[in-house]
Amino acid sequence: MGPNFPRRGPSSGRERGERRGAVLASLAMAKRRSSGLSAAATRAALAELESLRFEFGALPAQRKRELLARMDAVEMPDARSVLRLHEVLLVLRAYPDDPDVLAASEKLLASFARRRDLRRFRAELADTGIAGTDTRYPFFAPTARRLVRRFGRRLRVDWATLGDPARLEGRLALLASYSETPGLDEWDMPLRKWVARLKGPEESDAEFLVQRLARLGPDAMARDTLYEELGLELVLPAGDDTPCRTRELAPNVAPVFRTRALDRGRPDIRAVLRAKPRAVRSCEPEEAERLVELARDAMVSRQRDLDAFMHADVRDVRRYTFDDGLEFVAIGVAPERRLMLESVYAFLTLHNGVPMGYVLASALFGSSEIAYNVFDTFRGGEAGAVYGHVLTMARALFGSRDFTVYPYQLGGDGNSEGLKSGAWWFYQKLGFRPRDAGALALMEDELRRMQRDPRQRSSIATLRKLAKHNVYWHPGPARDDVIGVFPLENVGLALTDMLAHRFGSDRERGVETCAREAAALCGNVAWREWSVDEQLWWKRWAPLVVALPGTQRWSASELAGLVACVRAKGGTRESDFVRLLDAHRSLRSALRQLARDGWQPLERVGRGRRVSRP
Repeated sequence: MGPNFPRRGPSSGRERGERRGAVLASLAMAKRRSSGLSAAATRAALAELESLRFEFGALPAQRKRELLARMDAVEMPDARSVLRLHEVLLVLRAYPDDPDVLAASEKLLASFARRRDLRRFRAELADTGIAGTDTRYPFFAPTARRLVRRFGRRLRVDWATLGDPARLEGRLALLASYSETPGLDEWDMPLRKWVARLKGPEESDAEFLVQRLARLGPDAMARDTLYEELGLELVLPAGDDTPCRTRELAPNVAPVFRTRALDRGRPDIRAVLRAKPRAVRSCEPEEAERLVELARDAMVSRQRDLDAFMHADVRDVRRYTFDDGLEFVAIGVAPERRLMLESVYAFLTLHNGVPMGYVLASALFGSSEIAYNVFDTFRGGEAGAVYGHVLTMARALFGSRDFTVYPYQLGGDGNSEGLKSGAWWFYQKLGFRPRDAGALALMEDELRRMQRDPRQRSSIATLRKLAKHNVYWHPGPARDDVIGVFPLENVGLALTDMLAHRFGSDRERGVETCAREAAALCGNVAWREWSVDEQLWWKRWAPLVVALPGTQRWSASELAGLVACVRAKGGTRESDFVRLLDAHRSLRSALRQLARDGWQPLERVGRGRRVSRP
């Protein structure tokens, strides 16, 4: 921590009280002076505060304090101005110049839901995630169940947005007992009235539907699919305890005060891969629960859902701390929701405890695919520098050396915002390149045009063509076993061929048989004594273990390493699986061969191939 970033140390309760009292007195005085400001003057003061949000030093800090006092004293003239004020307050909380700026921004945010202008424009500000406003969204099933557990009858269905009522009408009988079918079959009643009749007197319509659908289907994935097919949009009314961006703050954070300019440069990827986080800490259960809830609420308040947060494993939560108040909360995925070969973690990006974005990182064979998102509020800040720290973290967590970015992040697959922001060139300037020959040629053409005319910018049509393909960064020669290139789908198809050939429609028998065969091959007689999650992953990996070519020539230590790798897939930390898989050369080689050659039912044993078993 350099001298320009003093950390606010512990102080006595008297000192904190005196400082807060001084801030409140200053705000009260400003309120008396500013109550008569015109709408134009209010907008001008707000615009000035916005212009200073990423400016630091003694003079900007003094002016921010003055403007914050004024913002507490006046009403915003329109909904857009209320939103703008809210966003700049979040930035000042995340990047405070000093304790007074922090205290003033926190004070305004704490009272934001009670502002007269917020209440006046509440309907226009719906779905902004601001305290005091409602949120509507077709949440995925796990999030819907979580919201029902927390808010119960306050949650309701937005019937006006139900796109296909017939789909739910066709499933009403599944929500009732068989004894109720005569009425359902014969009585013609509007859908909403049927739901009102089926639900209990103390339940809301959303509460009934979410909880009934959670009891149907053979397993969690089937139940989730059934729920999500209905397209129910839920309404979460504003409350003092509902998720909102205004109140989001991580626990156990000592603020870092900013006194120098932001780092707006582009990171040197080779340098950031040699760097390390300042600290890495595993979270105890209570803290882990709070951080996972914070991550999930950050999605709810922004009308999003992220699988890795929804299916988080609270046993695998770590905090990666960097300088300047930047921190990432790394959250692993629950074992039953993990992918077959890749491993995925989600990271909540924090600055002084304020959520400012999220990252989704997958890992395989020393490579990572990174999906990097900065929330709108914080764009225009340190996007490049923060991205460099993301790569540092991926290196620390997974050992990744090669990186890729998939099309949606670049503006492809309908991401118009990514096209307009020029995201493709952000990554190109960091050293990422497409491997597709056509995209590479188009990039070279664009670079020549820009060299002739520095004012030249790629058209949206050109960016759309460029963004159809992954881009890659390699520290050396390009590899063919990195994410985005390695044909994961071929491994799945090989296993489909093997299971179809040997077991046809009886996949359940196939999995059990493969589990026994894999155990015999590896000498793993104790797998049924493992934890439930470890046993689950032994069964999931068993067809793959049986189909891998060449395992009959492996040494005892190589087979034991395979067993350890599979067990780690169902263990507490999936990052352990990443490391074990990357270190197992024979397993990696066999996976590449299976992806290349597929599964063959009969091969000559003399050439080192397995003979299919009956």
